[in-house]
Amino acid sequence: MSLAAAAPRTAEGTEREPVPYIAIRGATKRYGAVVALAGVDFAIRPGEVIGVVGHNGAGKSTLMNVLSGAVRRTAGEFALDGVSIGDWSTGEAQARGLRCVFQELSLCANLSAAENTRIVHRPLKGFGWRGRAAKLISAKLDEIFPGHGIDPHLRLARLPIGARQMVEIARAYTETDIPLRCVILDEPTSALGHEATEQLLAHIRRSAAKGIAAILITHRLNEILAVCDRAVVMVDGRTVAERPRAGLTRSALIQLSGHVEGVPQRSERRMDAFAGRPPLVDHAGRTARDLGIRAGPGEIVGFAGLDGHGQRERLRAIFGAMRGGTTRSAFVAGDRGHEGTFALWSIADNLTILSLGALQRGGFLSERSARDLAQVWSERLKVKAPSIDTPIAALSGGNQQKVLFARALASDAEVIFLDDPMRGVDVGTKEEVYRLIRAEAERGRAFVWYTTELEELSNCERIYVFREGRAAVELTGEAIEPSRILEASFGGADE
Repeated sequence: MSLAAAAPRTAEGTEREPVPYIAIRGATKRYGAVVALAGVDFAIRPGEVIGVVGHNGAGKSTLMNVLSGAVRRTAGEFALDGVSIGDWSTGEAQARGLRCVFQELSLCANLSAAENTRIVHRPLKGFGWRGRAAKLISAKLDEIFPGHGIDPHLRLARLPIGARQMVEIARAYTETDIPLRCVILDEPTSALGHEATEQLLAHIRRSAAKGIAAILITHRLNEILAVCDRAVVMVDGRTVAERPRAGLTRSALIQLSGHVEGVPQRSERRMDAFAGRPPLVDHAGRTARDLGIRAGPGEIVGFAGLDGHGQRERLRAIFGAMRGGTTRSAFVAGDRGHEGTFALWSIADNLTILSLGALQRGGFLSERSARDLAQVWSERLKVKAPSIDTPIAALSGGNQQKVLFARALASDAEVIFLDDPMRGVDVGTKEEVYRLIRAEAERGRAFVWYTTELEELSNCERIYVFREGRAAVELTGEAIEPSRILEASFGGADE
């Protein structure tokens, strides 16, 4: 059967559904001995929204790279609007109305939003092109993210990662001479706060109603259930399930992808062992209305609130103030591409960089001890790679993030700062990391954790809710629940 005729019949079996915009059968991608895709079938129709889920390294991003032309498939049939095609490139994909928002942001940080928009739109040329490009991207930002506050002429390196993510998403939805037909969104909300995420999901549905399809890859399964028509589950380079959204649950998705969902429980860890010890973190606020931040031994403290209200700035200020002091600290960045990984180094070298002092023997670095440490923590975090000598750039985004966690946990840091670190990490790995964090807290480590995912705050004994650049409200124990956090974020629970 041809790919053009591969669309299934309706429930009555009399009429076929519209011909898929893109259809691929038996998609295979090998990197030497590593099989990233092992015979995947996938199709998307005009105006359809498909969610793709699976653990890190399941092949989701590789499949999207094949569909977008960024990676050439090793084998497999490919059809566009029912017509079989051979080679497929990013230029051809762009010319046929396919756009991508990659998990690792692809914008040029030394250019402005307007200049980045010009890169993908050839008609934006000649006298006054910057003004036209700025108008185009600003209009789309206004449409998707009302109240974004992004200057289209500002160099992107000066913007926080959430704002850069908004620009990349908005650019993907802009149109000039080529009609937009489908957008691939690979973890598009990983750096967005709650409000911006809701705005994007609403835009995806509005666009679908106009016939613009979307492929949404996300580990935030509630997003799949909120906007997608159907979900595709991938495991180890294969599609193992495909389900319509109707009747689908979060637990069912997790089980299909090979994990059993844990029931979120607030920690009941006893703090008696650390009673009377001085705090490891004691950072004064800038004003009387800006709360001081405290974190004692064994304590997990969270930063919450709408994204962009000063959480990252305060986290970094505390970390910076502690560097060079008597309390040892480590930092796990959420923006791994810019400030987390050493792209040309191996897993082992990336993982042990914070532990070099402890790995010295007689003034010399013990290579054996370093490799043993890297092996132990790589296994504890279940980093999926052929060996610890594998270049970190060869790993999926989620596996790179695991290495950053392992780097911090393997060090001798007494306080670990977490900057929204679960970007692109699958549900099963999250549960493993949560358990590790709680176990390390039991040993007396303190964690200061900024997260944009409300459910993660259930791991904390105490949280600070930020608003307008300050720590405005402190919540503890049973008061740490989504409605109270959102109320405090908007000012309802303020003093």
